[in-house]
Amino acid sequence: MNYTFNQIKIFKTVVETSSITKAAKILHLSQPAVSIQLKNFQEQFGEPLTEVVNKRLFITDFGHEVASAVHNIIDEMAKIDQIANAYQGKLSGKLKIATVSTGKYVLPFFLSDFLKNYPSVELSLDVTNKARVIESLGSNSVDFGLVSVLPDTVDLVSISLMINKLYMIGNMDMSPFSKCSLEELLAIRPLIFRERGSATRVAMENYLDTHNIQVARRIELTSNEAVKQAIIAGLGISLMPYIGIRTEIKYKILQILPFQDLPITSDWNLIYLASKKLNKVNLAFVDYITQNMSLIVDKDFVGAKY
Repeated sequence: MNYTFNQIKIFKTVVETSSITKAAKILHLSQPAVSIQLKNFQEQFGEPLTEVVNKRLFITDFGHEVASAVHNIIDEMAKIDQIANAYQGKLSGKLKIATVSTGKYVLPFFLSDFLKNYPSVELSLDVTNKARVIESLGSNSVDFGLVSVLPDTVDLVSISLMINKLYMIGNMDMSPFSKCSLEELLAIRPLIFRERGSATRVAMENYLDTHNIQVARRIELTSNEAVKQAIIAGLGISLMPYIGIRTEIKYKILQILPFQDLPITSDWNLIYLASKKLNKVNLAFVDYITQNMSLIVDKDFVGAKY
């Protein structure tokens, strides 16, 4: 066997994407370069790693077994890098975070300078919904989560980063209905819900229940970005976090509908399991957050304090 680490990385990416074209894009290589390296890697074995059926690339059973070993090799190589960096006094390792979808408007600002200060730290970020964030923490597949509503079923440590405000949002065509009640407006416009498991959906359902509001027509979408685009297109109205639509509000693409008992407020919380033993990267991140979060909020979120 005479394969290279570069060939191993290429094969791993091809397995993850089931596509030479997608692998080439991720690896910033040309498609022919990936094809050649994959071919050279496959020639090391007596069994095929991949096969093409109806112009689609599939990984063989043998290929999946090799891929499992490849993952272990790459993990061990990462450990070697961490050991070398530790001896040189550098902080290195992986920082794994899961965030609710709206957190993508918040979390990057709390990560940027930390990653610049510690260039040997590798970030893994999963943008999902609240249920998946809690599930990932429980399975220890991530170190931290970012949520706006704390669960009461898990023993957590939480760090409050900044305030989160939810408003009812419509496009600019809603102006003629500005004096309507929410019940009257929902008789002529659908209400757009997030998917089940979303904290924003829970907040909206609680608001509707509290005010005894019935929804005649509803639409369900699976991301805040999809909800925002649907509102802009005039498909309906929805409860949305201000942090995700502040640009659209500023340039009068969307507007806040001034209904009773809004906004709903909560905090953006960085959370981790109370039972988790934090490693050096985790501890450094917690220390960075606690020391710098006020500065970050003042610098990057001045326009978010509606």
